Amino acid sequence: MSIPMKSSRSIGIAILALFAATGMAGAQIVSIKGSDTLGAQLVPQLAEAFNAKHKDKPVKFEIAAEGSAVAFTALTNGTAQIGMSSRQATPAELAAAHAKGIKLNEVVACHDMIVVIVNKSNPLKKLTQKQVEKIFTGQVKDWSEVGGMPGAISIYTRNTASGTYKDWQKMAMAGRDYAKGAQKMAGGEQVVEEVTSNKNGIGYVGLAFSDKPGIKPMTIDDTAPVAANAEKYPYSRMCYFYLPENADANAKEFVAFAASEEGNALAKSLGFVPVK
Repeated sequence: MSIPMKSSRSIGIAILALFAATGMAGAQIVSIKGSDTLGAQLVPQLAEAFNAKHKDKPVKFEIAAEGSAVAFTALTNGTAQIGMSSRQATPAELAAAHAKGIKLNEVVACHDMIVVIVNKSNPLKKLTQKQVEKIFTGQVKDWSEVGGMPGAISIYTRNTASGTYKDWQKMAMAGRDYAKGAQKMAGGEQVVEEVTSNKNGIGYVGLAFSDKPGIKPMTIDDTAPVAANAEKYPYSRMCYFYLPENADANAKEFVAFAASEEGNALAKSLGFVPVK
C-alpha cells in the first residue's frame, strides 16, 4: 500500500510515540542489512525473540533485506552493524572492508536449500540436475522437452544483488548465463507470487519459501528438498552473519543469540536447517 507523502511526518511522530509507549525510546539502534533469504522472516523473528529476553534494555532493530551484496557494501561504509548473506563474502568484499580498517567476522546462521518451484498445476514432480541447467540457461524452452505438458517455460530468478542469484548460477547452471527473458525478482516472496500466477512458471527460492499453497517444490535426481536431505540435496548451502571484529556489544550479543540453541530452534520452525 502506498503512503501519501503529506502523511510521512505524522507517521514518524506516531512511530516515535509507539517506541516511547513500548519502552523503545532512546534504545540503541542496530542496523542489519543484506540477504532476503534471512531478512524476510528469520531475522525479524530473531530480533523479536531477542528483545523478549531483554525487556529491560530493548534494542531497536532496523532490518533491510535487499540482497547479500548489500550486506558487504553497508558493512564497509558503516551503515550496518550486521550483514546477512546467503553466500560467503568474496575476497574482493573482504579486501574492500579491510581497506577501511574493518575486519569482518563470519558466523554460520543456518543451512539452507535452494528449491526449484513450479506452479501447483504442473504435472511434473521431479527434474534432473541436467534438465534444471538446461531450463535456466535457456537451452530448454518448452515444458514438453522435459516430459511436461506443452507450454513455453517462464523463468523467474532473484536479482543480481542477491546471493541466491549467484549461488544458483554456480550450483545449478555450471556458471553459465541465465536464459534471455528470465525475469528478475526482488525477493523470494515475489518469485513465489509469479510462479503461483503462471501455470508455466519456474523459479527457485530458499527452503523457507517453498511450502506456499500455489507452488510445488521439485524433487531433483530423486532427492526431495526436505531438511532430512540437507547433506545430499544438490543445491544445499550455508547462510551467514558478518559483523566487524570491533562490533558493539548489542550486535555481538544478537549474533550469538541467533547462533544459539534457541536461535536454531526458531530457524528450524521457519523451514531452515539448524547448524549442527
